[in-house]
Amino acid sequence: MTEISTRVAIVTGGSGGIGRAVAERLASDGLAVVVHYSGNQAKAQATVEAITAAGGRASAFGGDVADPEAMAALFQHATDTFGGVDVIAHTAGIMPLAPIAEMDLDTFDRIQRTNVRGTFIISQLAARQVRSGGAVITFSTSVTRLQMPTYGAYAASKGAVEAMTLILARELRGRDITVNTVAPGPTATPLFFEGKSEQVVNHIASLNPMERLGTPADIAEVTAFLAGPGRWVNGQVLYTNGGAA
Repeated sequence: MTEISTRVAIVTGGSGGIGRAVAERLASDGLAVVVHYSGNQAKAQATVEAITAAGGRASAFGGDVADPEAMAALFQHATDTFGGVDVIAHTAGIMPLAPIAEMDLDTFDRIQRTNVRGTFIISQLAARQVRSGGAVITFSTSVTRLQMPTYGAYAASKGAVEAMTLILARELRGRDITVNTVAPGPTATPLFFEGKSEQVVNHIASLNPMERLGTPADIAEVTAFLAGPGRWVNGQVLYTNGGAA
């Protein structure tokens, strides 16, 4: 067990990409981190090992974010292992892409189940268990403003995430808990590169004034700000995209 004063973070989807960068960044600020994973235990364990090798504290725990019993067990694991929950960074999500006219409804339902229902379950547990002085950080996407073709179902799910998050911030009045959404732009992760040609990637990278893709570290830095010193930022969507929109 750690000292009671230790702040504790749960990072969903912490096994790779943005989630891993967030987990490592929060650990570098001294938080104990529970690295959640859905299907890849080995990658989650690699994140834990990277954190512990750097002198931090971390533990891995698996489960479906849309399963309330599995996520209740995740929160209980954080409490049993590190003493409580102070920060939620809910990076977990899926992003199948297709034009609205072509997407099958089973895929649409799977997106909403993971991204909307999953966020609702995590938010509900956070509202009940995050300690005073804590932070709840969900993840949306800048595509809600960019209106890029093939992203319809995904953007719809993230619009719901933004709505829930901003309402939760108001519902937690008097609790000293901030609730915000980070909305990354195109970010250099395996998920982003999947199925895209070099020409397409270069075009997308050119759309913002910085003329590059974001990196997981860029997103992790904003998340760490909201988890730590950014106490006067509450009920906001932070578009983290290099100025793309």
